[in-house]
Amino acid sequence: MAWAVNTGDGKCRFRCLMGSIVLKLGGPVIAQEQDWKQYVFSLLLLNGLMFFVITVILWLQQFLPLNPDAKGPLSVSLIFHTASSFVTNTNQQHYSGEMSMSYFSQIFGMMWLQFVSAATGIASLAALARGLSGKTKVGNFYRDLLSVTFLILLPLAFVEALLLVLGGVPMTLEGTVHARTIEGAVQTISRGPVAAFVAIKQLATNGGGFFGANSAHPFENPSFLTNMVECVSILLIPMGCVWMFGRITHRMRHAAIVFAVMVTLLVAQVGLAGYFESAPAVALAGLPTTDTLNWEGKELRFGFAASAAWAAFTTATSNGSVNCMHDSLNPLTGLVLLVGMWLNVAFGGVGVGFINMFIYIIVGVFICGMMVGRTPEYLTRKVETREMKLALLALLVHPLLILGGTAFFAVTSLGREAVLNPGSHGFTEILYEFTSAAANNGSGFEGLGDNTPAWNAATGAIMLVSRFVPIILPLAIAGSLATKKPTPETTGTFRTDTVMFGFVLLGTVIFLGALMFFPVAVLGPVAEHLLTKGN
Repeated sequence: MAWAVNTGDGKCRFRCLMGSIVLKLGGPVIAQEQDWKQYVFSLLLLNGLMFFVITVILWLQQFLPLNPDAKGPLSVSLIFHTASSFVTNTNQQHYSGEMSMSYFSQIFGMMWLQFVSAATGIASLAALARGLSGKTKVGNFYRDLLSVTFLILLPLAFVEALLLVLGGVPMTLEGTVHARTIEGAVQTISRGPVAAFVAIKQLATNGGGFFGANSAHPFENPSFLTNMVECVSILLIPMGCVWMFGRITHRMRHAAIVFAVMVTLLVAQVGLAGYFESAPAVALAGLPTTDTLNWEGKELRFGFAASAAWAAFTTATSNGSVNCMHDSLNPLTGLVLLVGMWLNVAFGGVGVGFINMFIYIIVGVFICGMMVGRTPEYLTRKVETREMKLALLALLVHPLLILGGTAFFAVTSLGREAVLNPGSHGFTEILYEFTSAAANNGSGFEGLGDNTPAWNAATGAIMLVSRFVPIILPLAIAGSLATKKPTPETTGTFRTDTVMFGFVLLGTVIFLGALMFFPVAVLGPVAEHLLTKGN
């Protein structure tokens, strides 16, 4: 297979060399081109194998090497939840890493999955782009996975890990340290191969922390400089995925419009989060500190502005890491984070963020086509009933999982007994947990006793469904469009590379998102805000 036409320039020679290395690593199994069904089958097969491997590692961690602190066994439900979480690039954690996981589990279980689960998402976007460019053979999943892992993720993670080590993040296989404080007490200080873990956690929109406090922990994020490095790395690959789509489809102007819409949504989220979080904390009402900014639950190293921006970035990109306590955010700030995960398209997870946006693109194109009385078209191919059924199904799966899970746990003792706060705030804790799971985000509102068999099973199952169904259905749409004969573009064609289309896409995302989630937003953070303002 030709990876690039060798025109004699250095870039093409490098690509050919890298392509040959990947082919040698994968063998003949990756040389065969696959249609979208074969691609999906390979994706599910490998991810099923990944799930099995991580389950075995977690089940046997007490017997495996690299366990200097003698970490014991985990419960069955926690193993299922953790395996589901890391296989799906969600990294929702119902445990504290330094308390529960051995170094072997962290490195060869979680960190390994942070590479291959992210590569799965980017590979899926590449296959989608090839299908939309008119190819019935959308590539080879195994080849794409190897290429993304070895040519993109590993080099970037290596560079960032070096920067983090220079910034003071630990990188060691030695066990905990027992230090004596000036008061004479003995303090146990956990450490480990943190820099390597955090690098891929941030770059690949994973978000799972080596420590329970995640990026608020001084060993994961020791300074304002490391905070900036990690914050930038969150956006790096999701932004690059948009331009990758444009290059594969040869539609760079269209990619630029989609990029602009995503940037608009992201800037709005960051601005609103910072604005709402600048109000005093409700918990401090009546105290002399009432007129100050909301410092509750914040790291003094970062402050309210950096914490609000981080929270907006991570919920817009499905990264899920935290450098402050989301449970302590003002109600409307928490709503901004929920909106980021409800929409899940402001860059989103690596690869899958654009795939989610693709569904809104199809819906927007269809609506505009019907309004002007023309058969809707996307990239010169007609969008008909079959594609719209698949798109609407993909669109509705997300709110169904969030609202269904929230409703069931909110009206039963499974949810009521887990929340640590009454009223609207407690409802928001339940809502946030299911939103985080369904959006493959992984961040936690906390204030929730969620490490129980019921919570682990429910959120684990939701993470699996919400990961693979929104990948499979768009690939089916791309496969269907690829078989259709392209129609020539005329003056009557609704173009998708104009500013007008950008406004159409932005309106589609906002209005459909509002229709699906506005009622539940009123029951949770909006109600809490109104009640606290009344007090």
